Amino acid sequence: MTGAELTSEQIAPRPPREGRRLRRFERSAVGGVLVREMINFSSYWRSTTFSSTVEPTIYLLAFGFGLGSLISSVGDGISYEEFVGTGMVAMAVLFSSAMPSMFGTFVKYSFQRTYDAILAAPVDTEELVSAEALWMAMRASVFGCAPLLVAMIFGLDPSWGMLAVPFINFTAGFGWSCFGISIAAFVKSIDNFGYITSAVITPLFLVAGTFFPIDQLPQWAQVLAQLNPLYHCVELVRHAAFGWEGWADVWNYAALVAFGLLAWRVAIFGMRRKLVD
Repeated sequence: MTGAELTSEQIAPRPPREGRRLRRFERSAVGGVLVREMINFSSYWRSTTFSSTVEPTIYLLAFGFGLGSLISSVGDGISYEEFVGTGMVAMAVLFSSAMPSMFGTFVKYSFQRTYDAILAAPVDTEELVSAEALWMAMRASVFGCAPLLVAMIFGLDPSWGMLAVPFINFTAGFGWSCFGISIAAFVKSIDNFGYITSAVITPLFLVAGTFFPIDQLPQWAQVLAQLNPLYHCVELVRHAAFGWEGWADVWNYAALVAFGLLAWRVAIFGMRRKLVD
């Protein structure tokens, strides 16, 4: 064989070397969006932290110590200040997850076009929605503890069960963040958020056992309260502070997980329809 002759093995092209295939859900893509949100948050964390912690605290002081002077105890001898203080945790989670998700998501895709830039990178809608919801849930897990800390300053006895409150807040915050993203994905105008705030969010936190026990309501209202994710968050936080109640808490946490998964898939569907289709 001369130097110019080639064997069949040399003529046959080599099979391409397989690289790492991109999966449908990449942790690196989710991590990239999370890092972007953290860096962006460092520029406005003071105002957000102030509004997310002070507003529930004002409610706590107004209802807890205002009505607390007229109501000595609630339920099993719990003071009204402690009752409202533990219930306000769920309200703080709601206000620090659902509300920012609604307005922030709408502004990012409609005015700033931030999501168009993110989706130009190797990030799909599912990863984008998941990262945004996880970030909001992380914030809610921290901000939601503010009313509990205030209640402890004014007399609530700390307990080991309270260590679970940030995890409860995170689970509830993820669901409410996805809820907010879903609303932003389907509304036509930012002005329509007023309908959601007045007709959905306000009734939900008023009928969640935050300010009064729901067992004083009619039976049909108590049944409807079981469908309210905020009620399950309130129950879990109270039980974490005053004593767990076994399978009842398993049901409460399962309800929060189910709400989060359902809202997550709806948010992905809505944002894919808005940004891609």
